[in-house]
Amino acid sequence: MNILIVEDDQQTASFIQKGLIESGYVVDHAADGETGLNLAQGSHYDALIVDRMLPRRDGLSIIQTLRLQGMQTPVLILSALGDVDSRVEGLRAGGDDYLVKPYAFSELLARLQALLRRAQPAQEQTTLKVRDLEMDLLKRRVTRNGVNIPLQPREFNLLEYLMRHAGQVVTRTMLLEKVWDYHFDPQTNVIDVHVSRLRSKIDKDFDTPLLHTIRGAGYLLHDPEAV
Repeated sequence: MNILIVEDDQQTASFIQKGLIESGYVVDHAADGETGLNLAQGSHYDALIVDRMLPRRDGLSIIQTLRLQGMQTPVLILSALGDVDSRVEGLRAGGDDYLVKPYAFSELLARLQALLRRAQPAQEQTTLKVRDLEMDLLKRRVTRNGVNIPLQPREFNLLEYLMRHAGQVVTRTMLLEKVWDYHFDPQTNVIDVHVSRLRSKIDKDFDTPLLHTIRGAGYLLHDPEAV
C-alpha cells in the first residue's frame, strides 16, 4: 500500500517513513504543504499522514482542498495542538483521525491500519453453499456433491435467493417481488412450477432433501443436519 507523509520536520518524517517501510508500506514524503497537495492530486495513495502546521500551505487546507475535489483517501492528522477545539476542527476539515504529538510510532501504525481497514471495500460474496449444494455466482454454475446441475436463468435466480436466505422461510410474496419483480399476485402457479422443477434438480438424485415446502407459509432451503 502507498502512503504519503506530509511533514516539514525532517527527523520526524524520516522516523515515520522508516517505520512504515519496515512494516511493508511504500512511502513518499513531502516537506511542505504545496508539494504534499500536488503529490496527493497527482498520484494514488491508500492513506495520507498530514502534519497540521506546514510551510507554504497548512495541513487542514490540503485536506479541505482534496475533499472539495471529491477525494476520499483516509487522512491521519498529526498535530501538537491537542485541545478539543483543535481536534474537532481537524476532523471537520475532513480528517479521519487526529493524533497529538508526541506519540508512539506503534499508536500511529495502529491508527493508520484501522483507517486502511475501514477504507477497504467489502468483498462481494461470489459463492454460496448449503451442505453439499454450491453456487458459483461468477461462473453461474451450480453443483451438488460435485455433480454439475444445469439450471435455467429463472431457476438459477430462484435458487440464489433461497440460498442467500438459507434457514429462513421465504414467502411467495418475497419470491414474486425479488425473483420475478412482480409487485402484485399474478394469480398463477408460476412459483409452484419453478420450485417443483428446481427441487427435482437439486434434491431428486441425492439422499438428503434441502428444499422444503412449509404449508401455509412458503419455502425453506436448509441443511437438516446443521446446528
